[in-house]
Amino acid sequence: MKRILLSITLAMGVALPFAHANDKLIELSKSDENWVLPGKTYSETNYSPMKQINVDNVKTLKPSWSFSTGVLNGHEGTPLVVNNVMYIHTPFPNTTYAVDLKEPGKILWKHVPKQSAAARSVACCDVVNRGLGYWPGDGKTPALILKTLLDGHVVALNAETGEEYWKVENSDYKVGSTLTIAPYVVKDIVLIGSSGAELGVRGYVTAYDVKTGEQKWRAYATGPDEDILLADNFNEKTPQYGQKGLGTETWEGDAWKIGGGTNWGWYAYDPDTNMVYFGTGNPAPWNETMRPGDNKWTMAIWGRDVDTGQAKFAYQKTPHDEWDYAGVNVMMLSEQKDKNGKMRKLLTHPDRNGIIYTLDRETGEMVSADKIDDTVNWVKKVDLETGLPLRDPEFGTRMDHKGRDICPSAMGYHNQGHDSYDPEKERFFMGVNHICMDWEPFMLPYRAGQFFVGATLSMYPGPKGDRQNYTGLGQVKSYDAITGKFDWEVMERFAVWGGTMATAGDLVFYGTLDGYIKARDSRDGKLVWKYRLPSGVIGHPMTYMHDGVQYVAIFYGVGGWPGVGLVFDLDDPTAGLGSVGAFKNIQHYTAMGGGVMVFSLDGKGAYDDPNLGEYAANTSAKSATSDSKDAGKAKAQ
Repeated sequence: MKRILLSITLAMGVALPFAHANDKLIELSKSDENWVLPGKTYSETNYSPMKQINVDNVKTLKPSWSFSTGVLNGHEGTPLVVNNVMYIHTPFPNTTYAVDLKEPGKILWKHVPKQSAAARSVACCDVVNRGLGYWPGDGKTPALILKTLLDGHVVALNAETGEEYWKVENSDYKVGSTLTIAPYVVKDIVLIGSSGAELGVRGYVTAYDVKTGEQKWRAYATGPDEDILLADNFNEKTPQYGQKGLGTETWEGDAWKIGGGTNWGWYAYDPDTNMVYFGTGNPAPWNETMRPGDNKWTMAIWGRDVDTGQAKFAYQKTPHDEWDYAGVNVMMLSEQKDKNGKMRKLLTHPDRNGIIYTLDRETGEMVSADKIDDTVNWVKKVDLETGLPLRDPEFGTRMDHKGRDICPSAMGYHNQGHDSYDPEKERFFMGVNHICMDWEPFMLPYRAGQFFVGATLSMYPGPKGDRQNYTGLGQVKSYDAITGKFDWEVMERFAVWGGTMATAGDLVFYGTLDGYIKARDSRDGKLVWKYRLPSGVIGHPMTYMHDGVQYVAIFYGVGGWPGVGLVFDLDDPTAGLGSVGAFKNIQHYTAMGGGVMVFSLDGKGAYDDPNLGEYAANTSAKSATSDSKDAGKAKAQ
């Protein structure tokens, strides 16, 4: 592993205990003034208790300020806000900006990394990046901003100056392994996933020492138990899900070595269990005929000890995946009473396969598994005792057969969007895809660094959409994980790709691919506000308080998997792994862009004072006045 360690000054005071930095991050995450994690807190619920902006006054929400990143590809994730500074990331070339909130939009520093442009050619689905990580410092090491680069490197920047502090190579793009994930900081560790299953990359998650970049542990999704880091008591409470030896036994020969299972999505962390939760993705190749067996442990929900990486449990949602239902989606943590009235620590995960899973996050035991939409057809139901999906063979895939009208499509009824949970209402708010597909597999050889898919896809709106006009490709829903019921659901023109944010003001915010940010009444789904943005949205909203004013911010910049046709000017409907056909009409509603738009009630903000940021406003004007008075005195004399 290549590592560049910059000189570190030791004259910055006495180091504080590691736990102190983590406690500080938890404290910051609970503050209204900050947004320091992808979903605000370690529970990753994208929820804010603020209600200065609420369902009664949201109609007066107007732009306060904006910032252009200068990059046109898809902008996923959300900015971070820490101590009066907004940290903004971009897709490739992975530029980072630190922007002053006291003088909004003023650039405090800018970091443009040096990386190989060749990584663009092996990026699966646009050159997106899902965000930044923040570590608050410990008195000896400065506060750091963590970022991933498309070419596989991880970089730590001094949060105050933007200077590189350390840099490591996590992935080798020459064999197709890129990085698009947001770094996830826990204690003195930063967790980094991997990408590239569509090129036969073997997936892994790595923990680095946040202060030095030294690798602390690495856990693979496939292979021998010692590589997967299975704890001695792995799946002790759920032996029916499988235990030891399956990372090789459920594969034919050495197929696990190029078997996928990458994780490029979202993490959550529970300080009480000391476990980090995340999902592994699809097996490689997509053609199921080429990889007999259950292909463990791809497509799994994991609970790992964050200090050691040891897996306490794993549950495989889609054994022997036949549809690219990569299971890396958001993990949201809650504490609720189950159907028997028992208070439990839960993990809820809306999966690409069209099922919303809720597990006991202490044991891995399944609590519920409900269909995101009643049009999901590859599976009849999930057996809660065994955890196994009861498939409908009519919608399976196999060689020399074209599967038709499979719901959901490979994009899933849920993809990378970071959704939200309101703990007061005990409701999850989900941005949903409503897309189905035809699937025709073919054989192909593995070549390192080349696409290893083996299927041709055609995608189109689901049964509730308008298939003639290729609209009705998305939904927004309110879901109760305990009862399995949906309080409300609404259709959208295109997939709601970025996700949602809920607030105590009875609001749920989200962006749309056709270029709007919207707010709905979280109680009934009624649309109460929307604003037209310069470009479509594939990121999720966030909110923060500054000088007594609540702001809502969101990235705009269409792209990602649904936007590859628009971004790269493609017209073959099967191109972009099938997305070009599904989203062929998006070009009529939006164009490329890239930036952040920030809103407040009546557009209130720092620039209400027109003199803010004016050039020499307090010196030149006074000087000119003084000169005029002096000249007048001289003339009078």
